[in-house]
Amino acid sequence: MTKKEDTKTIKKRLKNLSKLINEHNIHYHHNDKPLISDREFDKLVIENLNLEKKYPNLVLKNGPNENVGGKLKNKFKKIKHKIPMMSLGNAFNSKDIEEFDERIKKYLNLDLKTKLDYICEAKIDGLSLNLTYENGNLISAATRGDGLVGEDVTNNISNIKNIPEKLKGNYPDIIEVRGEVFLLRNDFENINSKLDDKQKFANPRNAAAGSLRQLDFTISRSRPLQFLAHGLGYSSFEFNFFDEYYSNLEKWGIKKNNINLKSADINLIFNFYNNINDTRSDLEYDIDGLVIKLNNISNQKRLGNVGKNPRWAIALKFSAEKAKTIIQEIDFQVGRTGSITPVARLKSINLGGVIISNATLHNFDEIKKKNIQIGDIVEIQRAGDVIPQVIKVIKKTKRNNKIIKPPKQCPVCGGKTFKEKNEAVLRCTNTYGCYAQKISQIIHFVSKKALNIDGFGEKQVKQFYNFKIIKDVSDIFEIKNFKLKIEKLDGWGELSFNNLISAIEKSKNIDLYKFIYSLGIRFIGEINSEILAKEFKSIENFILASQKTDVLSNIDGLGPKAVNSIKDFFSFNQNKVLLEKLSRLLDINENKVENTNNFFNGKNLVFTGSLINISRDEAKYLAKKVGAKILSSVSKSTDYVIIGEKAGSKSKKAKELNINILTEDEFLNKINS
Repeated sequence: MTKKEDTKTIKKRLKNLSKLINEHNIHYHHNDKPLISDREFDKLVIENLNLEKKYPNLVLKNGPNENVGGKLKNKFKKIKHKIPMMSLGNAFNSKDIEEFDERIKKYLNLDLKTKLDYICEAKIDGLSLNLTYENGNLISAATRGDGLVGEDVTNNISNIKNIPEKLKGNYPDIIEVRGEVFLLRNDFENINSKLDDKQKFANPRNAAAGSLRQLDFTISRSRPLQFLAHGLGYSSFEFNFFDEYYSNLEKWGIKKNNINLKSADINLIFNFYNNINDTRSDLEYDIDGLVIKLNNISNQKRLGNVGKNPRWAIALKFSAEKAKTIIQEIDFQVGRTGSITPVARLKSINLGGVIISNATLHNFDEIKKKNIQIGDIVEIQRAGDVIPQVIKVIKKTKRNNKIIKPPKQCPVCGGKTFKEKNEAVLRCTNTYGCYAQKISQIIHFVSKKALNIDGFGEKQVKQFYNFKIIKDVSDIFEIKNFKLKIEKLDGWGELSFNNLISAIEKSKNIDLYKFIYSLGIRFIGEINSEILAKEFKSIENFILASQKTDVLSNIDGLGPKAVNSIKDFFSFNQNKVLLEKLSRLLDINENKVENTNNFFNGKNLVFTGSLINISRDEAKYLAKKVGAKILSSVSKSTDYVIIGEKAGSKSKKAKELNINILTEDEFLNKINS
């Protein structure tokens, strides 16, 4: 081969490598659908690097190295929101909204006949975005993430309509503007028409999310993404009312959602909901309900939130879309807590832009009640537009009349099954020996709401468990010792392994409530995890109190099922050992108290009777914020009993035990000092 022919061959190979690497970058980062393993991809990159080093005069001007080392990053940077981005609780009918309005009034200690102004607007089905402006200049754009920390997508949003780089007019020194990134239906169809079947997005919402979260930001910028503002995070200027903030948005050059209503009449709000439900098919973009939020911002702050949901806002969702299909098979899934759920395998059907092939049957009582069997034509819906479920049997077809009976043994491990009294769910008793429960527990531990380890999902958990790299959650922090073994596994390479190790190291710094949630104790979800974190302040205190029934039972807001579940969890020595090991491996942040100098910090309080100026719920919330513990009954460990009108037996017992008694006014004076 002549030198000229050799040069031509190398140029051709470099061009081919550039094309392959760029294409696979798009497949990998474009909606997470890689066509080759990381190891195969790494080989292409290494071959390209070696050729470029050997023949620097032949390096392409727009070669793949520009993307690998520049625009394409291993992952997005993280940005902490100044004010957490909450998720909304759901309502489905007028009764739910009436109860929402009533809860607010009770919490604020208002007469139930009081009229409260609400701001209502169409709920856009897109991806939440937090824009931070300082001195009018856009300094960052971040996704919602876990509500506290999001992904930095600032480079990706520069071409999005309605997001100015500089605000106009008079604006706060610092402000977080929140809204939704979405695609118009026509733009969604246009994008999909240019993708092959494997790459096509299921719906506009997925397309918007996939387009925004491109590590190659040139792809994001090439997509016609839209933005409408709907929320407010931190602001250095205090707005009194939400509609006041709304009126300023367009003065600053930011477009808000114009499908909105301000009203104090619940009936008018529901009529507005029905109107937009009837006309939503005429809109250029998808909406999935109505957001209703209190207009008074000072009252929003008083109300605060329950877990991840603000008390002052709610999403009134549209009725779930329904469709008919055939049940082809029924099998059983075993969950993290041993629950055995019958699942219908369906003839695939498009429902609301999503291909549905499975639906939950909830439990065996439901199967019996609805007389569901294999071969039935059934009606299905997506509950809350999320979880597909079988509603009813439409037509029974010819079949073997096989009745679906509850299994006496776990379908995964063969362990015995049982059903607790007054509970519909059948469970596997082999809690610590069942493969399905072990896998689900690890998946829960690494999930977004728990340790939030990037790149560590169900697929990776099963892979590592099956190859005996991990046996329980503590082994996750020893994965770095299996570098050579993991890099040989399908789907892994040096780059992906290093990314995982980096994500694991970052996850070690975790808040106490998230750690408690990560343990997967039955009945201990996000809200109960926060209650326990506020009560015990540290993991050591939680471990010490775990077997003290009187302590757990006296925690305000913690029900008897949760108490018994904690006791059961700690009755297994392996859980105690695991917890102590994790407490050494992780940097668990103690629950911080806002005002440690407050009179009530560290005190045990009991409330009794009706309060006048604030509700009892708000009084408890204020006390917990400054580090007080709220007890449900009076005992020798009680420091103060706060009495309102018509105080009953608790007041009497406090006097008998010679415990300090405070009036509502005395409590408020001390809590505010």
